[in-house]
Amino acid sequence: MTATASWTSSPVDAPVDAPVDAPVGAPTGAPVDAALFRQVFRRHAAGVAVVTTDAGRGPAGVTVTSLASLSAEPALLTFSINAAASIWPHLRDARSAVVHLLGAAHTSTARTFATSGIDRFAAPTRWRRLPTGEPLLADAAAWLRIAIEHRHPAGGSHLIIGRVEEAELSDHHPPLLYHDGSYHAL
Repeated sequence: MTATASWTSSPVDAPVDAPVDAPVGAPTGAPVDAALFRQVFRRHAAGVAVVTTDAGRGPAGVTVTSLASLSAEPALLTFSINAAASIWPHLRDARSAVVHLLGAAHTSTARTFATSGIDRFAAPTRWRRLPTGEPLLADAAAWLRIAIEHRHPAGGSHLIIGRVEEAELSDHHPPLLYHDGSYHAL
């Protein structure tokens, strides 16, 4: 026998039935197909950022759409990196990185840092080093210098958690979003 809980909080809400004796995290069936999973997340609009670092082998960077704030006090953020990505060895070994939030005018920067096999820091990319050594891209809508505190393996990726040590916000830029395989401005 499966117990369920039902309630109605207002005439607008429909009754909700949920099993109360199912263990949290219990498998519900076969795993979701990876292709379907990707299709589902193609429909989820995400902000676009570029992460740069230098672990002593020269500047490295990548475009990410998995960026999320984790905590305001202390200021923590998170993003994920595929374990096969060329930047993973750099982020694995680096103590710090810079997260650049991109605005609508930065589509070409997003594409450059999403392209494999090229020198992402060659012209026309404009950048300089912070006094602490990390590569800083010019003209980002905002940037955050982070100390990398944790790297957690998660499936075929790694979840990076960074403590924000410095941040700068430029003039207002309309955001750059990634949706259904392409970049969009609001």
